[in-house]
Amino acid sequence: MLTILGEFLLPNGSEVWHGTLVTALSDLGYTVQAARQALARSVSAGWLRTERQGRRARVRLTDEAAAMLRRGAARIYTFGDPWEWDGNWLLVALRVPERRRDVRHRVRTQLAWQGFGSLGGGLWISPHGERERELLGVDRESGAELITFRGELGGLGNLDDVISEAWDLDDVAANYDDFVKTFSRRRPGQADAIFRAHTELVHAWRRFPFLDPDLPPDLLPPRWPQTRALSLFRDRRAEWQATAKFHFLQIEHAAEETVD
Repeated sequence: MLTILGEFLLPNGSEVWHGTLVTALSDLGYTVQAARQALARSVSAGWLRTERQGRRARVRLTDEAAAMLRRGAARIYTFGDPWEWDGNWLLVALRVPERRRDVRHRVRTQLAWQGFGSLGGGLWISPHGERERELLGVDRESGAELITFRGELGGLGNLDDVISEAWDLDDVAANYDDFVKTFSRRRPGQADAIFRAHTELVHAWRRFPFLDPDLPPDLLPPRWPQTRALSLFRDRRAEWQATAKFHFLQIEHAAEETVD
């Protein structure tokens, strides 16, 4: 659902017919009932709001959801861009009252989304110092306390051990390999098949900012598969995007004439 909202609804004025999203989800393999349930959950979660127009309903992104999707798009579509490392690590000490497990889970998810790895004991690490600004306000919003530090690894400890503790790079590499195998073979022909392939492509790629810390090249294993996967993602997206978006617009035009 988030992929459809971010890839098609947000650029389309953030508003469509209810039936448009039901049909779009149906094209992705949802039953009509499951599609309607997904939409209802999106409304309950505060992502969407609906407005009745006779027997039909318009669906619009909330301001909060639109802002979230814009941030997500910026993260997803710049992920893997070249960057220069200054040799310093950003460390975050997370403190949450034991009784607030919901808060702990939510903040940990936010840290993972930013590519931080956990060293245990509430200590998180990333080579991306610029991501500190993404954490501003997290403690005030959630009730957690975050303390940040910057610095190089000292004389004690082994950097390879630190990296393996924070991230499972073998699992990340395996996910990249699966991504390449899946989408290098896809050759959709019709517009609806291209819409499905494009949506599944973006949906699969948006997992990698969670999985991959985007470490400096010198700290990565040999033959790291991110470059190949990123090139495939950008090539396929460039190839499929226009047709996929046109298909979504055609669904919306059809919904103009259909009672939902």
